[in-house]
Amino acid sequence: VQLQESGPGLVKPSQTLSLTCTVSGGSITTNGYYWSWIRQPPGKGLEWMGAIAYSGSTYYSPSLKSRTSISVDTSKNQFSLQLTSVTPEDTAVYYCAESDGLRVGATERNAYDSWGQGTQVTVSS
Repeated sequence: VQLQESGPGLVKPSQTLSLTCTVSGGSITTNGYYWSWIRQPPGKGLEWMGAIAYSGSTYYSPSLKSRTSISVDTSKNQFSLQLTSVTPEDTAVYYCAESDGLRVGATERNAYDSWGQGTQVTVSS
């Protein structure tokens, strides 16, 4: 499975960050697959943000749940992230990644079977 993130690289404070991950080499609805969004702020470790399962169920980090929404477009084999009310603290490299259900939510890179290349998002006016 190959993953590719896309979306704007610059977002203004208080606006909504929107990213899309395109999946190739496999179906996003394949049984047992979980599709996560993970970010890495400059100088910090990986932070798991949330995931959507092959079934459409969603899971969110408690610290980001109030601002995060993950959705899927099965017709395009894509899943998307929306993060509302962004601040400069949301500046990070954003990744999409795939895992099974036992490892979803992990913050170790090797817990995931596939990763996108990552996309830099800067929050600045």
